[in-house]
Amino acid sequence: MSANEKAGGKSKPWSGRFSEPVTDLVKRFTASVAFDQRLAEFDIGGSLAHARMLHAVGILTKTDLAAIERGLAQILDEIRAGGFVWSLDLEDVHLNIERRLTDLVGDAGKRLHTARSRNDQVATDVRLYLRASIDHLLALIKSLQRALLELAEKHAETVMPGFTHLQVAQPVSFGHHLLAYFEMLARDAQRLADCRKRLNKLPLGAAALAGTSFPIDRLMVAKELGFDGVCENSLDAVSDRDFAIEFCAAAALVMTHLSRFCEELVLWMSPRFGFIDIADRFCTGSSIMPQKKNPDVAELIRGKTGRVNGHLVALLTLMKAQPLAYNKDNQEDKEPLFDTVDTLTMSLAVFAEMLGGVKVNAAAMREAALQGYATATDLADYLVKKGVPFREAHEAVAQAVRFAETRNCGLAELRLPDLRQFSPLIGKDVFEALTLEGSMKSRSHLGGTAPTRVKAAIAKARKGL
Repeated sequence: MSANEKAGGKSKPWSGRFSEPVTDLVKRFTASVAFDQRLAEFDIGGSLAHARMLHAVGILTKTDLAAIERGLAQILDEIRAGGFVWSLDLEDVHLNIERRLTDLVGDAGKRLHTARSRNDQVATDVRLYLRASIDHLLALIKSLQRALLELAEKHAETVMPGFTHLQVAQPVSFGHHLLAYFEMLARDAQRLADCRKRLNKLPLGAAALAGTSFPIDRLMVAKELGFDGVCENSLDAVSDRDFAIEFCAAAALVMTHLSRFCEELVLWMSPRFGFIDIADRFCTGSSIMPQKKNPDVAELIRGKTGRVNGHLVALLTLMKAQPLAYNKDNQEDKEPLFDTVDTLTMSLAVFAEMLGGVKVNAAAMREAALQGYATATDLADYLVKKGVPFREAHEAVAQAVRFAETRNCGLAELRLPDLRQFSPLIGKDVFEALTLEGSMKSRSHLGGTAPTRVKAAIAKARKGL
């Protein structure tokens, strides 16, 4: 009598080797069905492709294949309708589906697992899941990029202070500032697309670790499931989680970019800046201070970045000491991966909506750009164009700034005689160079902040999307 029969329960597919059943504590500790059931549709898709291949090579009869297809279709309907009963006793998504299939179609269901293992089965399911997730995330990134372009187009000529070290540096177009995040997201999309290419290889057929003695056709399965090819080494196929780590690294960068943007939104919404207002539907109030309007969505995205970064470190740590081939440790890859997908998905979706509710205070931005001597570099460039070496021009303008500080005024507010004491080459035309709009307009090169260049960049970006 087997261990499971002694316990009065249904036998597990591996129970014949054991003289006693696992305890309830061990059962709860080792089970993954609570979280890996989200792989169910991908598991069914992989099983259908596997069954059709087994039939094509003469391992399954036509009758068995029809029964398996009918049973899996019913299981898929039950799962989608929420009527499928998940059992902790059956450990994971794979055994739950297999047991239900056997209940429905009998011996045909028992034959489905021929020439495969849960090791290559789960590796296939996770790749299928992650591939679909990346496709969805790429669409979300595009939606956010479109929202950025809409806002940037409205504010191609809106002047704001550009910052370095969070100090006023030079005037820039607000549209230009937004396009910086468009570029970050474009790189994020490229990284995710590259990750997708590397994960799109089929592990199925590696079986437990060494392959199988059955005459399987892995390329047939790969083609049916939309993979670009197969994993070439059976040991690597079942033990590799590079694709999950690479995805989490790419996701961490996306979240880092969103977090940087959120930090700016939080700062800009502060009365000390007053550059923007975020729509009420993306903010919350205080339980004690009636006047408060807190940018909680932006702050939460910023906070969730640490969560995604943590998942990346968790997966790296998970894999760092694993010998070949498959180890039970790899069950721990799913929760960090799933949560990374969920967190990134929600963050991208809510960010795009939030951006659509941003109102810009162009007057406050312009007023801030008039502080901090943002056109000092323009004065230095003006002198260089008059023939002054840049280092000498830099020194002269630094002195002019110090002089303006003593007068508590901007460079453009100084009289021409005051400016000429720092260089006799300064003429009346200097004041055009010292305006905020003149400063922006002068940077009319590829990648510059001139409104004409910003509009051209937006048009190019739209075409690229």
